[in-house]
Amino acid sequence: MSERAVEVGFAVVVAVLLVVSVGAVVATPVDDATRQTNIDFDQQVPESYDFDDPTGDAGDGTAAIDGQQYDSLAAAVDAAEPGDTVEVQGHVAGPITLDTPNVTIAGTSPSDAVISGDEDGNVVTINASDVTVRDVWVRDAGYSTADNDAAVWLAGANSSVEDARITNTTFGVWIDGVPDARVAGTTIVGRSSIERFSDRGNGIQLWRASSAEIADNRITDVRDGIYFSWSSDVQAYGNTMWDLRYGVHYMYSDRNRLENNTAFDNDVGYALMISDDLEILNNTAVNNSGTSGHGILVREVDHSTIAGNDLVGNDNGIFYYNSQDDEFADNLVLANDVGVHLTAGSTNLHGHGNTFIDNADAMYAVVGQQVAWNTTDRGNYWDDASTVDVDHDGVSEVRFQPEGTVERLTRDHPEVRVFSSSPAFDAVRLASRSVPLVETRGVVDHYPLESPAHDDWRRYYE
Repeated sequence: MSERAVEVGFAVVVAVLLVVSVGAVVATPVDDATRQTNIDFDQQVPESYDFDDPTGDAGDGTAAIDGQQYDSLAAAVDAAEPGDTVEVQGHVAGPITLDTPNVTIAGTSPSDAVISGDEDGNVVTINASDVTVRDVWVRDAGYSTADNDAAVWLAGANSSVEDARITNTTFGVWIDGVPDARVAGTTIVGRSSIERFSDRGNGIQLWRASSAEIADNRITDVRDGIYFSWSSDVQAYGNTMWDLRYGVHYMYSDRNRLENNTAFDNDVGYALMISDDLEILNNTAVNNSGTSGHGILVREVDHSTIAGNDLVGNDNGIFYYNSQDDEFADNLVLANDVGVHLTAGSTNLHGHGNTFIDNADAMYAVVGQQVAWNTTDRGNYWDDASTVDVDHDGVSEVRFQPEGTVERLTRDHPEVRVFSSSPAFDAVRLASRSVPLVETRGVVDHYPLESPAHDDWRRYYE
């Protein structure tokens, strides 16, 4: 295609669009020169390896039950009866296996009670129900991903790991096919020395687990922070995940709730795959970029709600692939390369109450028809839409199409980008976005909002 042919073709298109747009109110593009692609996100997380270490070698510490000391932690665990607490002090040696129900293994704090493995297999294996491991530091599990080597292997119903520290491990906590497990208040650090994510394990692995609670954990230097496989009815909230492949990863896992978590500086913040009936609520995804680069990845996920999340400074704020009957509502979509990327038949989505500000492209929709994104009387806020609110109800009477003819053409034919700032392109862009008679393919918001639905979006620039 010659430059002259492009100019002539666009002159014709512009002429037609200007004729049908007489008297119409059109949007005014904004200058995105101030867009900040990497947000300065100050999240308070522990230094990965800056932990106080008790003096002495493994085995120099003590393990006691009701004041009676044992030669080793393994001996104390073997002697424990239901209702006992095995008290750990100092640096003791693992591995250990607990087969007695209703036993607690506890220290006074992770810095004062360390259980070290021998870098082969699991360190702590729990095969009984109603067991609690708390206030201890568990480290030095094996290196095998094939054997699922873990710091804590949890195979007892209603058992928990609480206020612990886990380091130098392949998998942090593996929950193996049991209900009502709990992992809370725990810091998990994998092995950054293993360069490839695929050679690492996951921070918390749920395999055929149900009704678990995963709360207020901090996870880094593993493959995926929290990995769900065939697990359902799990509540995960208050977790912070960074420097990972995926912060949270769902596979074949239905009826789960993910709320108030933070994922930053990962390849993908939250990867939702081949699952149904998920609630993804009030989470934060910041500066997730890389090979995939999504704040939220939604692949073959149906009948789910993604609402109230902050998607900030990612390559794609959210990427929908072959997903149907989902609701995308009340999210802040700020300073991403692409705010929302739709592809592979993800057309039956409902988007409303979202705030789109300072994205290089608010929308990139690979669809073959025009799609109405909202069916209510309340749409979304788009920072480059010129709204006309005649009745002062906060909703514009003029529709908005966030991705129009120009955006699609420049993606399909990069050679025409030289004209992207020309008056002709501006005219096409304005007409295709705002004139109801121009039925170009892509997403249309019939009820754009007059003002941002999120008043505090500027905090990410402070």
